Formats: sequence, C-alpha cells, structure tokens
Amino acid sequence: MSTFVTQYSGMLDTLITSKTRLKLLIKFFVLSTNRGYLRGIAEEFNESTNAIRKELNQLTEAGYLLKYQKDNKIYYQANTNHPLYHSLNHLVRTYLGVDELVDFVLSRSGKINQVSLLGDYARGIDSGTIELLILGDSLDSVYLLQLSQKMEVILNKQIQLYFEKPKVFLEQIILYSEEDPLGLREESI
Repeated sequence: MSTFVTQYSGMLDTLITSKTRLKLLIKFFVLSTNRGYLRGIAEEFNESTNAIRKELNQLTEAGYLLKYQKDNKIYYQANTNHPLYHSLNHLVRTYLGVDELVDFVLSRSGKINQVSLLGDYARGIDSGTIELLILGDSLDSVYLLQLSQKMEVILNKQIQLYFEKPKVFLEQIILYSEEDPLGLREESI
C-alpha cells in the first residue's frame, strides 16, 4: 500500500491552514446531510463562536454552504448543487483515508455486502478514530483486524471495526454496498 494518503493529508493541512475551516469542511462535506448551527458547532469543536462565525460566513458567501432558519436558529449545510461539491466530498474522504481503507478491505476480504462509516467521522468530526461496519458472508475477521492495525499506522488514526450492527449508533455513511458498488449513496440514520 502506498503512502499517498499520508502525503495527501499533509498537503491538505498546508493548503487549508485554518484548523477551524478544515473541521467545518470535514463536518459538512463528509456527508451531505450534516448540518449545524453556530453555537452547536462552537460547542462541538470547543472553539469560540467568533472563529466559527467568520469561517461559516466565508464558506456561505463563496457558495459552498447554504444557510436557512429553523426554530429561531440559523443552520448551515453543504450546498450539494455547488460545482465543487463532489470534488470537496472526495477531497475530505481522501484526507480522512476512508476511501483507501475501504478499497483495501474490498480487495482482500472475501464476500462483502456493505461497508459503512459510523461514529464521529459519519458526523463530520475528525476525532482520530475511524469506525467501520463491515457486513458480509464468511468474513475473515482475524485478517480484517490485522489489516486495520496496518492501516492505523499508515493513516495515523485508530480504526474500530464492527462485524455486526452496534445496538446504538446515530449516523452512518454507506461507503460500499453490493446494491450500490460505486458507493454513491449516503445515508443518515
């Protein structure tokens, strides 16, 4: 496996020097249905509302985010009609290393029915722990766990694998499905 993801994430960090902007891009572009309002995002990121407001305004003015009012709060969400939406979505997923991890799992793990991203990354939070749900017939879980340890070193992130649906999870992004082999469907639960 190449070190492309590690090199790529370093390039993204130098391209986007604002850590707040990078967090916002991850939040809104890892999953199109992710949304948030100023104070909630500030609490989630543990940052000041002024820093979040400045970045939200710039991303909205550039057309990357849409804003709308609901219940006396102004919400922000990715503008999926923006010409660069799909490029940003791919960029964020590559930065997180999720796409390369899924490709590696699919190429060497037998009959996989579905691979889903769970947890913080499914909510758009770069917490450092990638949670993947892998469903399939006759999976080699021992091999997949060994593989996840190797990928942890390459991606510099912790990887938690699930081989059956956890009892509690709020959101998921289906990265691969037998029914949708290109992984074009996003789903929030």
